[in-house]
Amino acid sequence: MNWVDDSIKEYYDWLRDRTTVTMDNQSGWSMITTPFMGLFNDNIEIFVKKDNDNYILSDDGVTLSNLELVGASVFRSSNRKDWLEMIFLNYGIILIEKELQVVATQKDFNQKKHNLISAITEISDIAMMAKHSVSSFFKEDVKAFLDEQNIIYTPQFIAKGNTGIEFTFDFQIAGKEKEIVIKAFNSLNKMNVPNFLFSWEDIKPTREKISGKELKGLAIINNDDKETKKEYMDAIISKGADYILWNRRHTPEMRYKLGA
Repeated sequence: MNWVDDSIKEYYDWLRDRTTVTMDNQSGWSMITTPFMGLFNDNIEIFVKKDNDNYILSDDGVTLSNLELVGASVFRSSNRKDWLEMIFLNYGIILIEKELQVVATQKDFNQKKHNLISAITEISDIAMMAKHSVSSFFKEDVKAFLDEQNIIYTPQFIAKGNTGIEFTFDFQIAGKEKEIVIKAFNSLNKMNVPNFLFSWEDIKPTREKISGKELKGLAIINNDDKETKKEYMDAIISKGADYILWNRRHTPEMRYKLGA
């Protein structure tokens, strides 16, 4: 068993063991510290308060405040604002005075917590747009490539897995005999590779039962001017998924992998 097998198997144990809850009795708010990293490589923290039969989950305004600190305010760019609104729509987030919030019930609390953390992570990526060397998000580049290849796809594809949690993939391609879910990676690391493989493996049995088609997982990796570790690519292949290297995307070998 290699490291990625261990990572996937222990994924939820890792989340549970590295998640802490601190209660403030005076305000009624609880702070949940997660193992996920924010913009400044600090742990993402979310806040929860019971409101009658519901729960309010919030980022306490930290996410957008951090973007302003690095000069990437979403309110000074129409492109960033459009991207923010799309993330809000995908994850059911509402904005209240620059604070990200979502309302949950006891039944869907874990899903809504997952949605808020996912939104915080994606919004933090907007900081990339503050760099003059980055003209667009990598996902936008991938979208343009799929359009260039005349491929019909569904963006921001959501599917529920065996664990009951819904996972979002950047694109989905549906063919007669095969379905492909795609995740665009600006870089690979020891956290996002197991996360991608776990998400794909979790939805795979359900999707294949519903559609009657094979479900493939495909990572599109930005390797322009950067080195991608072979162990991460080997891990993707070892689990039965596949990848496309961005700087080789126009080769027949890579284009073939988009065929559903």
